[in-house]
Amino acid sequence: MAFLDNSGDIILDAVLTDTGRMRMAKGDGSFKIVKFALGDDEINYELYNTGHASGSAYYDLELLQTPVLEAFTDNAASMKSRLVSIPRNNLLYLPMLKLNEVYDASTAMHSSDFFLIAVDSDSETELATTDTGTSFTGALFGESPAGNGNRIRVDQGLDTSEISPARTLDPLLVETQYMIEIDNRLGSIVSDAGTRASISFVDDDNIATYFLSLGTDTEFVMEITNTSADTSMTIKGPRGTKCVFKVQSSLELNTSDFFFTTLGITETIANTVTGASGVDFKTITSTIRITGVNTGYRLDIPVKFAKKA
Repeated sequence: MAFLDNSGDIILDAVLTDTGRMRMAKGDGSFKIVKFALGDDEINYELYNTGHASGSAYYDLELLQTPVLEAFTDNAASMKSRLVSIPRNNLLYLPMLKLNEVYDASTAMHSSDFFLIAVDSDSETELATTDTGTSFTGALFGESPAGNGNRIRVDQGLDTSEISPARTLDPLLVETQYMIEIDNRLGSIVSDAGTRASISFVDDDNIATYFLSLGTDTEFVMEITNTSADTSMTIKGPRGTKCVFKVQSSLELNTSDFFFTTLGITETIANTVTGASGVDFKTITSTIRITGVNTGYRLDIPVKFAKKA
């Protein structure tokens, strides 16, 4: 949906996404719009010029002259920056999501700046050997995730040293629900114990969406109880919740090379411990997107599915 302001009548341009049309086409009465979100993807707030020579009335001139995007039917290309409503108007800091790689060795990213996901047992064995065997630095076990390999942890709160982490985060700023999006052809979201999360829906681009809530999905979403300023915390100020998960590789990646041939490359992953030349892996680079449903903050996590060549 888009608002088109032509300096006269304001036009509301609304279209259904591909997924929306697919759901409406079922014709069973299940298609109901119960909520909506607003976004400002096209706006660059750095254009707000407080030093404009003509005075304060012109500070936002460039912002107002920014062309407004028309509505997209592709849900993957729209609503990158969602707006949120917060009743309080005296906030100095807004909450954010931040990848926690310092909690312990099991949450660290691989030295290649990706979380590596070993898609079968041979790859798990090789990556465990490559990365010291016990800590599996940056390597998630995609075939046997239960109790093995790394995990991904995202923390939420006010990332500022101006407010003590011992203070309680305002309930309005606590994230209670997370939306995780992942390419369903490549993998699925599971808990630290290997429990698979329930998929809310899969869109026409094969992107699976998961909604994980505090108090309901207790294996995934938890309150952060640490209120000290120690090195295992990535959020410096008051903290809200954390979302912890692993990725299980798809059956297709586990048993077949088709997606690796069509979507991936072959590369050498070096031994980060000994410095020796590494082993060849077939890899597919992708992204897992996690969004705070209440706060609107979004984080893209780089992942690489790896299969020993």
